[in-house]
Amino acid sequence: MKALICGVSGQDGAYLAQFLLEKGYEVWGTSRDAQAASFSNLDALRIRNRVNIVSMSQSDFRSVFTALETSEPNEVYFLAGQSSVGLSFDLPVETLESITIGTLNMLEAIRLRGRTVKFYHASSSECFGDVGNIAADEHTPFHPTSPYAVSKASAHWLVTNYRNAYGLWASNGILFNHESPFRPARFVTKKIVATAARIARGSEELLTLGRMDIVRDWGWAPEYVEAMWLMLQQEKPEDFVIATGKVNRLQDFVDKTFTHFDLDWRQYTVISERLYRPSDLSWSQGNPTKSNIILGWEYRNDMNTVISLLCQAELSKLI
Repeated sequence: MKALICGVSGQDGAYLAQFLLEKGYEVWGTSRDAQAASFSNLDALRIRNRVNIVSMSQSDFRSVFTALETSEPNEVYFLAGQSSVGLSFDLPVETLESITIGTLNMLEAIRLRGRTVKFYHASSSECFGDVGNIAADEHTPFHPTSPYAVSKASAHWLVTNYRNAYGLWASNGILFNHESPFRPARFVTKKIVATAARIARGSEELLTLGRMDIVRDWGWAPEYVEAMWLMLQQEKPEDFVIATGKVNRLQDFVDKTFTHFDLDWRQYTVISERLYRPSDLSWSQGNPTKSNIILGWEYRNDMNTVISLLCQAELSKLI
């Protein structure tokens, strides 16, 4: 089996590459510039020399088509594109092009090549928007509230359309928040853990955050990539919500993180309205019942365990 991972250098792409290699796959990955790109996550997992890298710009159809021709995959995992909700307010055009146009180019390239390929698209819990204090499932309507969410929702419906109109084997994975040490520094969970670890080692800095009352469904990224693979092993393509079904406030995440280092978060945290987003989800929770039943997938690490794993990883970097 051969798999092409678009966005292999990111958090999910690296863990997915590791997972597929352990399954015996020949793994290909894309990067905008294969010669100059950093593959630090692949290096950290010690799999860089086992992944075949091909240059691909997802907004360029010819580039996408060439990547498919070069790798000739049985499975394609489209994880590429601008990945930050906050940054999407500053870069809406780039976000739309990299996510929506990128997904469309890959779907169209697969269709035109006329060869059977199973396609996984990384949809997002952000598509649901603010739906109240309920756990969203595969039938919950979309109400995107950021350029990132609008882009992901558009790409989601493109996948559905190509599946229904052209018979492509294409699935959407609607993943809720999932963390790991590979999160970039701009993500709030990474910021919290890294800052707390430095304070614990003597730094006199403070942690500056925006809203702390937001509620999220946090899981562990290495478990979520297994769900991606399971989706493509089914008899027919379907869409699945991947989540723990459990929620916590961001304040709880901060509290547990600082407690891990025997610190009181209230002494080291300040709130700045400057970090408030133009719109933000108050409550984001997934209902993973369908993935539990059909995929046989269930989360193993809850938020407390995830925080412990993140703190241990961060401390090991500082020692």
